[in-house]
Amino acid sequence: MPRKTFDRELQRLQNEVVALGALVEKAIIDSVETLRRRDQEAARHLIAGDLIINEKRYAIEAEALTLIARQQPMAGDLRTIFTMLEIATELERMADYAKGIAKVNLLLGDEPLLEPFVQIPHMAEKARDMLHGALEAFERRDAALARAVSAKDDEMDALHNQIYRDLLTFTTADRAAVDQATQLLWVAHNLERVADRTINICERVVFTVTGELVELDTDDGEAAGMAGVL
Repeated sequence: MPRKTFDRELQRLQNEVVALGALVEKAIIDSVETLRRRDQEAARHLIAGDLIINEKRYAIEAEALTLIARQQPMAGDLRTIFTMLEIATELERMADYAKGIAKVNLLLGDEPLLEPFVQIPHMAEKARDMLHGALEAFERRDAALARAVSAKDDEMDALHNQIYRDLLTFTTADRAAVDQATQLLWVAHNLERVADRTINICERVVFTVTGELVELDTDDGEAAGMAGVL
């Protein structure tokens, strides 16, 4: 395969990954919005739409493996292709978290949401923004941006902890609210996991650019070098 053809195929594969990311960003926001509106029909539609995301992930994998087999790319290109595979996997799992939130919507039925829910849409927006930033870092091959996005995880952790405290306080005053509070905690947990997997994407971006595997989610906020692989 001529180099120009390979570059064109690589760019097309990248575009597919970014398009998959856009679908997942939308699923994250929609899952919480449909929960806020208590829209069960929209929740069912979101759950059904997860199949499309799964199919796109597998299509990306198949195309990436075909590209490797045809071109036998060098180290730098391999890093890029492996990063695409990793990102597609992370995105598919994030979509599963959105689907889980939609299932919570169905479990709660028509039950009005507890007051502490107000922070959850804010958490969803931050998770979406982190993911968008990570995908932008991937498109631009910007390791500095990837590190900056990963640093925002502290805000997500703080929001998660605040939601936990608010729901705990609420249920202390109203024991009948425990079941719903538990479900809403799962929603917050899923959003926190979206942020965690976004950090995984950021780590792969750094790997693509530098060839070094790093751990960006560390206690002191510093990136810890792990090992150069390719």
